[in-house]
Amino acid sequence: MLGDILAYIFFGFIVGALARFALPGRRHMGCIATIIAGIVGSFVAGIIVRALTGNQSYKPGWIASILGAMLVVWLYTRSQRGRYY
Repeated sequence: MLGDILAYIFFGFIVGALARFALPGRRHMGCIATIIAGIVGSFVAGIIVRALTGNQSYKPGWIASILGAMLVVWLYTRSQRGRYY
């Protein structure tokens, strides 16, 4: 169980960092926010792909997780726009 949690955190960090680097512009996010964006992005990607395909056993891969994290990072920065600009 602890190994699974650590794996999710590591996966979330990698996916969140790749999503932040893939989007242009500055991102005022810390390390914890990056990890959370990666984990939430993977979850969002899984929900979207399951809804589109109907495949309930789908687990999001790297590309779907990065795209989901990019969506989460973009939404986060859009919600924070008034604070930094």
